[in-house]
Amino acid sequence: MPATGAQFHASPFLKWAGGKTQLLSELDRDIPPFSRYFEPFLGGGALYFHLASSRPLFIALLSDANAELVNAYQTVKGNVKALISALERHQKGYLKEPTRYYYSLRNRNPRGRVEKAARLIALNKTCYNGLYRVNRDGVFNVPMGRYANPAICNRDQLENASTALNMTKAQVYAGDYKHVLQNADEGDFVYLDPPFVPLSRTANFVGYTEGGFSGKDQVELARTFRELDRKKCRVLLSNSDTELTRMLYGEFRCRPARVARAISCKSNTRSGYTELIIRNYSL
Repeated sequence: MPATGAQFHASPFLKWAGGKTQLLSELDRDIPPFSRYFEPFLGGGALYFHLASSRPLFIALLSDANAELVNAYQTVKGNVKALISALERHQKGYLKEPTRYYYSLRNRNPRGRVEKAARLIALNKTCYNGLYRVNRDGVFNVPMGRYANPAICNRDQLENASTALNMTKAQVYAGDYKHVLQNADEGDFVYLDPPFVPLSRTANFVGYTEGGFSGKDQVELARTFRELDRKKCRVLLSNSDTELTRMLYGEFRCRPARVARAISCKSNTRSGYTELIIRNYSL
């Protein structure tokens, strides 16, 4: 069953907490040579920013189904000074009266691109567990978190992110991953980080938008993986280590990686989670 409301553990323009940060060291072992990079489930962009800081210059084509998140990336790339100014204003307002300001901001629907991006980032820094979750109507509905002095505006990290996005001439799109990957060609490096396959039948799929990401979507993604393989793209994918994942990608190189489960808010459920790292190329 798809989730009733989509959610992802969003940390825009920062390293992801928990498992995502741990997973970077595992993924780094499998990075092939490349000059053009695709990441169609962008989320917090952990691997992209890792590559931008540790690899020679490359061209980046980044995308996500969440249009609001994509707007934030585009704003960081093209208008970071105005974004920083808006975030500083949110930080001052929040520190004066946190609860009132949080729920007032959550209920707003700003029109400008900069204000939309600032709202997304400010809510991410102050909401419960850093989640991005919307209901069936696409309305953000995460309650306020408990933070003494959240860093709503981190000027240095935003400026560094803007530099990386411009350095790699990053093109950031909102849309379905299949549409973006039509442009991938031989020798391109593609990283797929979809909403994970649930560990049990009672667990929900985690999605980036109100539509969620179902079992059928996982099968369709595996079909896309094979199409990219036939085009001789270098494809790397991470997902939960389940029977379904192993069945879908059993013909490719698969290895488990032990990480914390970042989507959980309970520390005792963040340990012992195994992801499967899958690639279609030799190193």
